[in-house]
Amino acid sequence: MDRIRIRGGNRLNGTIAISGAKNAALPLMAASLLTEDTLKLENVPHLADISTMAALLAHHGVKIGLEGDAPNGGHRGRVMSFNAQTITDTEAPYDLVRKMRASVLVLGPLVARIGEARVSMPGGCAIGNRPIDLHLKGLEALGAEIELAEGYIAARAPKGGLKGGHIVFPFASVGATENLLMAACLADGETVISNAAREPEITDLAHCLMAMGADISGVGTDTLTVRGQKTLHGATHPIIPDRIETATYVMAVGIAGGEVELTNTRVDFLKSALEKLTESGLKITPTVKGMKVSRGQHRLKGVDVMTEPFPGFPTDLQAQMMALMSTANGASMITETIFENRFMHVPELSRMGANITVHGASAMVRGVKSLTGAQVMATDLRASVSLVLAGLAAEGETVLHRVYHLDRGYERLEEKLAACGADIERLKG
Repeated sequence: MDRIRIRGGNRLNGTIAISGAKNAALPLMAASLLTEDTLKLENVPHLADISTMAALLAHHGVKIGLEGDAPNGGHRGRVMSFNAQTITDTEAPYDLVRKMRASVLVLGPLVARIGEARVSMPGGCAIGNRPIDLHLKGLEALGAEIELAEGYIAARAPKGGLKGGHIVFPFASVGATENLLMAACLADGETVISNAAREPEITDLAHCLMAMGADISGVGTDTLTVRGQKTLHGATHPIIPDRIETATYVMAVGIAGGEVELTNTRVDFLKSALEKLTESGLKITPTVKGMKVSRGQHRLKGVDVMTEPFPGFPTDLQAQMMALMSTANGASMITETIFENRFMHVPELSRMGANITVHGASAMVRGVKSLTGAQVMATDLRASVSLVLAGLAAEGETVLHRVYHLDRGYERLEEKLAACGADIERLKG
């Protein structure tokens, strides 16, 4: 099993190109099930989760093509085509779905287009209970019959297909919003989704669906109105840059020091996070290609953070922020409001000398002058990269185990950091 070894203390200087957003790519890939025509996606990141979704779509009968690099000034994002003209299987089996929670996103498109689907209950990383009841209640609001048995979700549309309806979420759910937005595109009549999640990845999905012929209004707000179409057609769509990867590298500069330009990214996706990072003492300047991030010899100062749905501070940046605050001057309170069990990185950071005390959903981080290298183990995707960040600042050598978590969401991370001067390498296992 691969490991990553980091020798801390090097400042970062150079340029890092940001990859396409994993959390945008996965629902966009599932959207290919909505049409017989070809959907072409540009700027697809090369990640384990993308391979998992591609394997699932191929199981359903989707023909997938790899068409080289996207034509956007040398960025290494891939171009992939998806053709679901013939759906050969409407079951998403356990062996595929257990690897990634986003696999449940095939449910809405399959029921909407084919009229039925049988999908294994989703798996994925262990960061708390993330029920899919909102997905199922939403499909029921569109007329679907749902049955849960033997670890599978069996969903069937009424005769004549799904019908438009009013879906009201008790709280904003990214996955449920995506699944039901796709399903509503082929439902008969008008569907209104109230308290919809507003993440940029959902806006990106909506723009792609509209390019495929969907009629959607309210994009970017918490109320989406979809007027169902009989069919959708093919399209070509560029995936947005990964805002979580972007902010992770911003924090890498924050913890290691130096100056790095992040290209192929967008400042507007990260307003809340960048405000907090600027408050801590980082200098962040927009550029033509993205943003420049710098930190001198001074230590950052502790700032308090609470995770919230977009446009608030993202839960997917909480672990990285905790690593950053571990070496800041003063104390910071980090509160997690989205997922329980998302402090599993705390014991590993503590092994490296971090001073962190957890009180329920909050963690008090008292900054220390320096961390020390250690053998550490990743527990989930974002926890794994928080340990990489800690390793960049630690004295001595840090070895990260279970890096398959990291490979789910960060493309060529060790290459990108090494190109900016980090002493980091992958040890093949």
